[in-house]
Amino acid sequence: MFYDVPYRHQQAVDPAALTTIAITLQAMTKALDDCRNAGVDPNTDPAMVLLARHMATVSTNRASRSVLRHACDKRLQSLKRYPALLALSIRGVEYDQAAKERFHEDATAAMRDLASALALAEGSYTIASTRGEVSESGYVLLAAVEVAVMVRVGRRFEGREVSYRAVAPGVDQTNRNASMADLLRPARFAERLTRELRLRLAPASVSEPSLIAA
Repeated sequence: MFYDVPYRHQQAVDPAALTTIAITLQAMTKALDDCRNAGVDPNTDPAMVLLARHMATVSTNRASRSVLRHACDKRLQSLKRYPALLALSIRGVEYDQAAKERFHEDATAAMRDLASALALAEGSYTIASTRGEVSESGYVLLAAVEVAVMVRVGRRFEGREVSYRAVAPGVDQTNRNASMADLLRPARFAERLTRELRLRLAPASVSEPSLIAA
């Protein structure tokens, strides 16, 4: 059953209380819900259109479109040089669900890049993401026939966020450590793993990941 409410229309006609982008966005989100409940297309709803136009008036940044695009491009380049994983390795993710999700997403991607740099064939390795308790980062683990690599963040792991070791029988399986910055240079880090662990890199199918001891 469709129903409509007057609130979004009142805000659109008199948006004086909507003084920031954040507040206006909240009003637009609520207005979208109202449109859905009323069975109204938000793209043509007059209240939604007025609220969308109001969004442009509350921004304190009056720079031109070209200036803003240039600023976004610069920010993108900066983020490529300083990935989120580096920031998360410094600040940690404990008790921050959004940061923790970002850590696991980006760390999983970093492990895929490392697997590619190690020339591991599809099906010859696993990447496991374990969240752990809210008070810890959990970890992301790359496990292959010859090597296991784990990444986690937090104050106790600062500067040694990455643990790695050989897992093949009859070889030294001592844990070694590296920094997050090392992991984010996959080609160089793959060379280091191959050299230090004397990997032969002859991938085969694996079933269960080999855990690195804490």
